[in-house]
Amino acid sequence: MEEKKEVKKEETKEAAKQPEKKSGIAAFLKKKDIEISLKRYGIDALGAMAQGLFCSLLIGTIINTIGNQFHIGFLTTPVATINNTEYTVGGLASAMSGPAMAVAIGYALKCPPLVLFSLITAGFASNALGGAGGPLAVLFVAIIAAEIGKAVSKETKVDILVTPLVTISVGVLLSALIAKPLGELAMMLGNAIMWATNQQPFVMGIIVSVLVGMALTLPISSAAICAAFALTGLAGGAAVAGCSAQMIGFAVISFKENKWGGLISQGIGTSMLQMGNIVKNPRIWIAPTLASAVTGPIATCLFKLEMNGAPVSSGMGTCGLVGQIGVYTGWISDIAAGTKAGITPMDWTGLVLISLVLPAVLSLAFHAVVKKLGWVKDGDMKLS
Repeated sequence: MEEKKEVKKEETKEAAKQPEKKSGIAAFLKKKDIEISLKRYGIDALGAMAQGLFCSLLIGTIINTIGNQFHIGFLTTPVATINNTEYTVGGLASAMSGPAMAVAIGYALKCPPLVLFSLITAGFASNALGGAGGPLAVLFVAIIAAEIGKAVSKETKVDILVTPLVTISVGVLLSALIAKPLGELAMMLGNAIMWATNQQPFVMGIIVSVLVGMALTLPISSAAICAAFALTGLAGGAAVAGCSAQMIGFAVISFKENKWGGLISQGIGTSMLQMGNIVKNPRIWIAPTLASAVTGPIATCLFKLEMNGAPVSSGMGTCGLVGQIGVYTGWISDIAAGTKAGITPMDWTGLVLISLVLPAVLSLAFHAVVKKLGWVKDGDMKLS
């Protein structure tokens, strides 16, 4: 009898070991704040990457444009020469896009300081080796390097050596292995979208405008997506149209509920503010989305609106008027390259109509129909 009890105790102990192993791994990941999820990587990291791009490449482009347009010597004169390449203030900002993206991703992933600072090297390597499709390479490399860096952080007595060494080694090794293929894949996809838009501007104008516009309103980063695929040209113009339609559309159709504060926060802030209300009643999304389906092909077919500035601008819409500034900087670049004679009244008319006027008018018209059908009622778009 005693023997049976001993055997039973042993079996109980053995059975208890398995859950301990599982809970041990889970506990370690929790302790390190490593959360393998779509939200953490597809929303938090991607959104942060767009902010990193904004604070480097996009701001650098804007600084250069201001300097050239207003003939500001300090902004147009090279302030540094590295490997026989001269850099202006804006040029230096743009050159730091890889490190800026990687650090922004690390910040979103809640990296400890030594990991966060080590990502500067990983970001530079992955962006440089990824070529024009560098942002996508940075996204993958920075996430993996960050999580591995977090895993080893503070696990040894020589953390100040081990953590940077592991994080940088992983980042550089991954960059050497996958940055170029990822960059090429991103460019292939981006080029395919742009080629298709040039071949079928009407159909692709609708598709790009609607999808990128919806991405802007969803809690993901349309700007990062456009940057990753280097989306410019007619496709970039359609993306600007779609994003503007979402932002201006929601701003005007919810004016009754949200007044001027809502108009500004959504019109030049983000339509993502309506996400909670969309979850409650998805039909409030109909009017701005239909507006984007109309403005997209008008942009590509009628006005031939191209966004040839920094690709990240394609996914910004009217947020801080970054999309419109991107179109303008593209015009300036095209003129400098000799591919555009000058900025015409038709250019300005198209930009204003596509970005501001048509999104407002069309969204109000579609919203009136939706309300008449009883699908949307007053208060459905009230921002808390």
